[in-house]
Amino acid sequence: MENFNRLNDLYFKKLLGDKKRKNLTLSFLNGILNKDDENCFTDITFLDKDNEPLTLDGKLSKLDIRADLNDGTQVDIEVQVCPFKLMAERSLYYWSKMYSEQLEKGAEYKKLKKAIAINLLAFDYLEDEQDWHNIYNLLNVKSHNKLTDHIEIHFLELPKFTLKDMRKIRASEAWIAYFSGKYSKEELEEIAMTTPAIKEAVEFEDTFLQDKIERRAYEQREKAIRDYYSYMNAFKEEGITLGMKKANINTAINLLKLGVDVDTIVKGTGLSIQDVEALKIKIK
Repeated sequence: MENFNRLNDLYFKKLLGDKKRKNLTLSFLNGILNKDDENCFTDITFLDKDNEPLTLDGKLSKLDIRADLNDGTQVDIEVQVCPFKLMAERSLYYWSKMYSEQLEKGAEYKKLKKAIAINLLAFDYLEDEQDWHNIYNLLNVKSHNKLTDHIEIHFLELPKFTLKDMRKIRASEAWIAYFSGKYSKEELEEIAMTTPAIKEAVEFEDTFLQDKIERRAYEQREKAIRDYYSYMNAFKEEGITLGMKKANINTAINLLKLGVDVDTIVKGTGLSIQDVEALKIKIK
């Protein structure tokens, strides 16, 4: 299927949020978190948890995969396809909930485990950063020493990603290449030679698209996202139009106060003769 959106929440959830394919999720996480064979995560438990109401923004553009890893590390994977200016605040909020919910009332702080938030973004967000993968911790502003390793927030910006050498590809790059949609099936097959999980992902994708029910649900969600974009663009354009008309009205009022004739004001502001005449009566 041409232009298949692998960040579609229904598809992404089935690919990386299903315990039947937790090996793919572990491959993704170990790659993004730069784990080697000696310290890699070996198991994952998914938590079916929704921290947000089903708002238009939440339902169309956000996916939450919440899980515990075998060493107790908490992880939250967020996918955001629509540009959102407050991603940092949003991610920190969900990280804080994930971290605080580890303790029951009266439990000791030493039981707290590391919590990692991973944000997979289909848009440019960090204007001052050139790299596609940026990691944030809690540091001393002077010495840059880390206060604790319990907080770790990742931003993965797909538009910034470019694969430099397919022969020396890392697991993290292989997964981002897959989700970016920039590479053909043939190129993904070449990538799969070094990252077998990608081959399994491509095979699952084919199966997903051959299922009429799954494909129909996918297409409906894509349509909903397109409708959302159309609505927001129309709302923005309407706001610009109203803003321009308001500015022209203010200009017309000032010109009328200076004694400029109606015809000149109409030509200069684009307002109708009726509008300007009405303003003339109003300011008398």
